[in-house]
Amino acid sequence: MTIKMENKINPVYELPADEYNLKLAELLKSMPEFEQPEWSFYVKTGVAKDRPPQELDFWHKRAASILRQIYIHKVVGVNRLRTRYGSKKNRGVKPERFKKSSGKIIRTILQQAESAGFLEKHNVSGKRAGRKITEKGKEFLEGIK
Repeated sequence: MTIKMENKINPVYELPADEYNLKLAELLKSMPEFEQPEWSFYVKTGVAKDRPPQELDFWHKRAASILRQIYIHKVVGVNRLRTRYGSKKNRGVKPERFKKSSGKIIRTILQQAESAGFLEKHNVSGKRAGRKITEKGKEFLEGIK
């Protein structure tokens, strides 16, 4: 008995992360579910930052990055993503300390992805809780070339 393996190229793993995220961000811009909220132009991405992001398409790039992280790590929660996107806070003369990023931005993007049907909540007792990717989301992320 021989098992025939399809030689499928998975762009999530094959393409460099920055190139893949830019392509995904362009697709997310055209989706009405991933509309950038008005408040996002005025808020910082975390306590360690001095100013809000200056890029016009920051929201879609962050959404693309979050979707890719969930695809790779299977189940991811808001707290883990806050740690992932955190940075060091400049405290003047004192040594820098790591600070987590803002949870509101991440939570809103996850809710938008849920409304688009790309993610679903995952909560099994005794295991990690968070959000995981759906079949629709998997097909969408793997379809990017």
